[in-house]
Amino acid sequence: MNMLHKNKIKDLNDLVDIVNELRSQGKKVAHSHGVFDLLHLGHIRHFEQAKSLADILVVTVTPDEYVNKGPHRPAFTHEIRTEALAALEMVDYVSVNRWPLAVDTIEMLKPDFYVKGPDYNIVESDITGGIASEIDAINSVGGKFSVTEGITFSSSTLLNQHFSNFSAEVQEYLNDFRSRFSIDEVLSWMDRISTICPMVVGEAIVDEYVFSSGIGKSTKDPVLAVLQEGIETYAGGSLAVANHLAGLCDEVILVTQLGDVRSSEDFVRKSLQDNVKPYLLTKSQSSTIHKRRIVDRYTGNKLLEIYDMSDHVTRGSDAQSLLDNLQTLLVDNELVIVADYGHGMLTKESISLLCDKAKFLAMNVQSNAGNRGFNPVSKYKNADYVCLQEHEVQVETRQREGDVRAQLIEVMQRIDCPRFTVTRGSSGSIHYDESSGFVEAPAFAVRVLDRVGAGDAVFAITSLLVQLGAPWEIIALIGNVAGAQMVSELGNSQPLNRITLSKSITSLMK
Repeated sequence: MNMLHKNKIKDLNDLVDIVNELRSQGKKVAHSHGVFDLLHLGHIRHFEQAKSLADILVVTVTPDEYVNKGPHRPAFTHEIRTEALAALEMVDYVSVNRWPLAVDTIEMLKPDFYVKGPDYNIVESDITGGIASEIDAINSVGGKFSVTEGITFSSSTLLNQHFSNFSAEVQEYLNDFRSRFSIDEVLSWMDRISTICPMVVGEAIVDEYVFSSGIGKSTKDPVLAVLQEGIETYAGGSLAVANHLAGLCDEVILVTQLGDVRSSEDFVRKSLQDNVKPYLLTKSQSSTIHKRRIVDRYTGNKLLEIYDMSDHVTRGSDAQSLLDNLQTLLVDNELVIVADYGHGMLTKESISLLCDKAKFLAMNVQSNAGNRGFNPVSKYKNADYVCLQEHEVQVETRQREGDVRAQLIEVMQRIDCPRFTVTRGSSGSIHYDESSGFVEAPAFAVRVLDRVGAGDAVFAITSLLVQLGAPWEIIALIGNVAGAQMVSELGNSQPLNRITLSKSITSLMK
């Protein structure tokens, strides 16, 4: 890197000191902030106009972890983006921001002008509400908010058209989708789901990630010895489904069970979003389900998974309590989302009640290492929507290989349900509605860190959209964007939220 350019790139704290010194010399400072993922003529003109307002122009960039424009972004790391900006003559200093928004940065720098591009002429059009907060911040430090004029280009559009990370097949799919649906049409369905108040029913799971490093073979046994270096714990199972829904809906009801041994109730309550109303029932002589994964810190590979649970079926007074709560809550709820992980919470009686009384029943009946072969979707006689992984369809039909469409038709002969989604990992998803047939969509993930929880996210958001009657093409796209977002994060560390998902969809469709 050119030394002159390198000297422009500053740590944020150092930049504050520099700006304070410049201000003491009577210099005026303009501040611009953004992602700047692909520099183009629109950016150049924006920076020229921003520099014309002041003596010094400082630019801060959004760090990689806060670029919420979809799983395919940013195209360039913040190190590369700052280097590109530092090469521009009109830019005096560049720094990487520490937060998603520039609010704290504005308060630290106290610039005379905070300058945004012509996209922000209409403050109300910013779905995040972030620009309004940044305007409040610049006003609070005595500065002025300014919007530049000129040609509007889009880094997202340019990247999608000329520098796409996607395969030719995915790009062809997106081009076809863009020709048939507008961004506003897709986002209108995201807005509508906020009015639904879904009820989630299913097992609570505490997901633990134990990070370790290998230290060698045990001297006494033929096993690998590892050194524990840290633990991260996330809300999984029905807790994760409820949290995903809470980021999309105004209110969510959760009916789940905790054990009376190692209940982890404090963790469960703290991990739930504020707009989740939990009904935490008891499963006696049981622990709350914990799934512990031993992870190699260096590679991220999972070495071992340990289940801590009592998977006997709920019985006695616990079973009656579950029935009583369901009977009461089913009366007023328009959408019931059953996340059945096959670990014993749901009895035959509670399943029958859900099938008979739910006004709209959406289900995911999971096949996992703790229940494989014992938790078929056909134990439910009917549903309005079912979301399964491909291997769960194979387990239900007892067919390891074959056409998933034919297998799905066979599943439909075993359960009365008119609508299905089958997630297929890197192969995308297949959707079926008996009134319109099959719809397929590709996967959008370009970075896979952890697949745990991706199916729950797809299930959560597609259940809302199916209940509303959204077009299947839109359901498929939104669901797969949600899945791609989840596999780029560890476990359920970042639940879905409407704003981030809407920005990802917008970026993908430009």
